[in-house]
Amino acid sequence: MPTFTEDKSSHFLTKPHPTERIMKAYIFPGQGSQFPGMAKDLYDQSPVSRELMERANEILGFRLTDIMFTGSEEELKQTRVTQPAIFLHSVALLKTLGESFKPEMVAGHSLGEFSALVGNQTLAFESALVLVSKRAMAMQKACELRPSTMAAILNLDDAVIEAICAEVTASGEVVVAANYNCPGQLVISGTVNGVNIACEKMKAAGAKRALILPVGGAFHSPLMEPARVELEAAIKATSFNRPVCPVYQNVTAKAESDPAQIQLNLIAQLTAPVRWTQTMNQMIADGATSFTEAGPGKVLQGLVKKVNKEMETASA
Repeated sequence: MPTFTEDKSSHFLTKPHPTERIMKAYIFPGQGSQFPGMAKDLYDQSPVSRELMERANEILGFRLTDIMFTGSEEELKQTRVTQPAIFLHSVALLKTLGESFKPEMVAGHSLGEFSALVGNQTLAFESALVLVSKRAMAMQKACELRPSTMAAILNLDDAVIEAICAEVTASGEVVVAANYNCPGQLVISGTVNGVNIACEKMKAAGAKRALILPVGGAFHSPLMEPARVELEAAIKATSFNRPVCPVYQNVTAKAESDPAQIQLNLIAQLTAPVRWTQTMNQMIADGATSFTEAGPGKVLQGLVKKVNKEMETASA
């Protein structure tokens, strides 16, 4: 789900002692990181990635790769395209790493959690792709039921944002904290009128900016309940394996290795906030010393640095 890259604030945690073992975390981006031409280099240069992408085209029933490689920004913004495209780009990158891919912990931002669950072998690629496609369609349908949107709030205390959201919601609208992206950057989600009212109140309360985002609906809010119900049946019908390393899930921001609990958290994700700041802090507290972003773009690396500038970051 959306991230915004303007904020310069940082939050400092203790850097691991240099004698401690390096622990590598892999993180996977979500919606908003797509771009025209994405993953074409992987398709052209890596036979294993090419095979994976062609298999995805067959599973989806249309040539997703054609839109990824030559489609316009507008075409890539189509929900049925965006989410599978980002997921496929991330997993194709992992394939190029081969035996060198040995994660000790993984996490994904919203949609990216599905990529993370393939990375730690909780989900098979084919199963995850089908779920991602169903998720995209269910979310699109939910967006069409009621006009809704999201907004990035910069440099305002989380507690103040939460209080204003609760106040506006009590008046009959729906507004919630949706994405805790990094210190000083929180995205709210809800009805169009509710978000507009909340933005004015937050600017009055001292927010540096309250910026409406170009998204199709109120992701990670109660307005996604119809999508959650629809996706729940598909998730429950999917086989979840015991992972090779913990996944830090959006809903709890904690390490999880139990397949049944991972499944429940994934179902809850659509209507619950993405606790990315808390997730990064927990991964660092649990020993992460470097973060490798696997997927299009470098947004998550920037967020890691805003949580703790001492962390090493890289692209896969």
